[in-house]
Amino acid sequence: MATRSREKSAARKANADKRPRAIAKYIRIPSRKVHIVLDLIRGKSAGQALAILMNTPKAASPIVQKVLLSAIANAENNLDLSRETLIVAECFANQGPTLKRFHPRSRGQAFSIKKRSSHITVILDQAK
Repeated sequence: MATRSREKSAARKANADKRPRAIAKYIRIPSRKVHIVLDLIRGKSAGQALAILMNTPKAASPIVQKVLLSAIANAENNLDLSRETLIVAECFANQGPTLKRFHPRSRGQAFSIKKRSSHITVILDQAK
């Protein structure tokens, strides 16, 4: 049995991060490829980050752009923040589950193929 569950829940809510965020899970791009795009926008303003993502020819760019737009919408609708004052405070890509497949080769061998996925998180904050 859980003890003091109401108090623990209230403490968790009080210490929760209040910054607007958006998360995309199970994206079928390896996290090391997403890191390249996320490094371009970290610390930039929201408008500048969108402009960078629109002009970056990487496969992860449209997906990161979609997550960034979702985080901006969360900031405007849920927390009543202005779009012009938002900056990309944190953005990271964690490794998701890996699909393991096998490719048949000559002489009865099989080579393994690892199809990696990632979870992309974008956290915004107000410029000070």
